[in-house]
Amino acid sequence: MADQQANKAGAPRSNTRVVGWCMASVVGMFAFGFAMVPLYDVFCEITGINGKTGGRYESTEVAEADMSRTVKVQFLASNGPGMTWKFRPVVRSVEVHPGEPTTVNFYAENPTTEAMVGQAVPSLAPSEGTLYFHKTECFCFNQQPLEAGESTEMPLIFIVDKDLPKHITKLTLSYTLYDQGKQPAVTQTSRKDTTTNDNG
Repeated sequence: MADQQANKAGAPRSNTRVVGWCMASVVGMFAFGFAMVPLYDVFCEITGINGKTGGRYESTEVAEADMSRTVKVQFLASNGPGMTWKFRPVVRSVEVHPGEPTTVNFYAENPTTEAMVGQAVPSLAPSEGTLYFHKTECFCFNQQPLEAGESTEMPLIFIVDKDLPKHITKLTLSYTLYDQGKQPAVTQTSRKDTTTNDNG
């Protein structure tokens, strides 16, 4: 009889302990899920998996171009869900020598009646090439505000590393432009680098 009463008294305590463990596990799994996103981004940037390209490339070394080799770089542009801007590369492809800086431009136009902000996200194929594709300047580093009806050409300066594996002769750089929401009116004095093109 005493043993039965002891078991009954201990049961609520055991149940409380089990519930506590379960709650702690759920919280831990939830936190781990959030942590995985930045960890995955860092992993992709280091390894080049998933075609993600790195941030701004800075080097104090002045490397001579490898004039004996040519690599074709193609450019693609697309809009993310709900993005209504016109967005395209000014040139579809260029041929470069590894080690030489190359400048190209992308065209963006906001055809809506409201000021908006866009953000471009790059991806490179084949993913093996991401470790050897360096952006020294890129419109993707910052958000791009455009007034209603405004257009602009956005520069990209990149270097294909001379250590790019020999079997890679073509790289495809893709940008997806995402809508970052509405933007208050931007003064013309703060946008001296913006040009308007009615031909689109």
